[in-house]
Amino acid sequence: MSRSVIAHARRLVVKVGSSLVTDEGRGLDHARLALWSEQIAKLMGMGKEVVLVSSGAIAEGIKRLGWAKRPQAVNELQAAAAVGQMGLIEAYERSFRAHGLQTAQILLTHADLADRERYLNARSTLRTLLELRVTPIINENDTVTTEEIKVGDNDTLGALVANLIEADALIILTDQPGLYSADPRKHPAAEFVHEAVAGDPRLEEMAGGAGSNVGTGGMITKILAAKRAARSGAHTIIVSGREPDVLARLAQGEALGTRLMAREEPLAARRQWLADHLQVGGRLVLDAGAVKALAEQGKSLLPIGVVEVRGEFPRGAVVACQDADGRDIAHGLVNYSADEARRIARRPSGEIEGILGYVDELELIHRDNLVLL
Repeated sequence: MSRSVIAHARRLVVKVGSSLVTDEGRGLDHARLALWSEQIAKLMGMGKEVVLVSSGAIAEGIKRLGWAKRPQAVNELQAAAAVGQMGLIEAYERSFRAHGLQTAQILLTHADLADRERYLNARSTLRTLLELRVTPIINENDTVTTEEIKVGDNDTLGALVANLIEADALIILTDQPGLYSADPRKHPAAEFVHEAVAGDPRLEEMAGGAGSNVGTGGMITKILAAKRAARSGAHTIIVSGREPDVLARLAQGEALGTRLMAREEPLAARRQWLADHLQVGGRLVLDAGAVKALAEQGKSLLPIGVVEVRGEFPRGAVVACQDADGRDIAHGLVNYSADEARRIARRPSGEIEGILGYVDELELIHRDNLVLL
């Protein structure tokens, strides 16, 4: 079954890295874009729904602006993204139109996925486009993103989109054959990993360091993306985009690349959204009893179990729950602001009204609004 995971998949997210859509960072490689469009058209001809996450906007913008090298200043990178995104979408639109297919441009930021209403709006839009047999082409909105709101890399973005649309699989196309037990450039005896379980801690030990100097990611970002995609039940394939007709061959059941299999059952949409927050509003440090109540007994978080409140956040924010060693064990929607949480921390729920002058909920985080990580 694992060999034919793409063959059995109905909804796919395909992520194409910078090295596979640009001419060594010197603008777009239009011939390669045409190949990706052709292959995705084949997948759609097999009855599959496909969302494409593509890099390349900044590289194209640098070329169009006539710059000799990639700038360091954020405002210049944002300007390059704005210019280059025009060329990227124009090229894809032309390539897909040759196969009688329409495309749609979707630019996302972390804020779009962090806000519950915007999250649901994005999911609804993407699902409607897929029903209309339109191929959404997604990129991070580099024109407006800053460190505080950015997703970070398109491997992570691909995983978040897989969660968003409840995809069956995420295909990460890269310039490497897949994952090795160690860096094969430094360790000739490194073994190729054909299949593993997404989220296995050993995978993160195997991966590390950036690969190509064109993109922002490396193998580690792909391993972490697979771990994130698995939260919604999506399997991940990390495979070389230089393999001829790679997408169609995967869809026909050929065993290519590294298959990272999801073992978790898909989370409910609300809990999935909570788990996928890359940035949280603050942190609650819990005592051992509260950690056990959450992790082992599936209970709500009560104020008495909180020993420290870190950060500033409003009521309804997503916060991380940590143990005494600083490990995040859960994310949840908090019922009280940071200031209120500090005032009621270490106190029984029956004292909340006397301390705050009102009581909204007896729990700091209700178990229905909490997901273990």
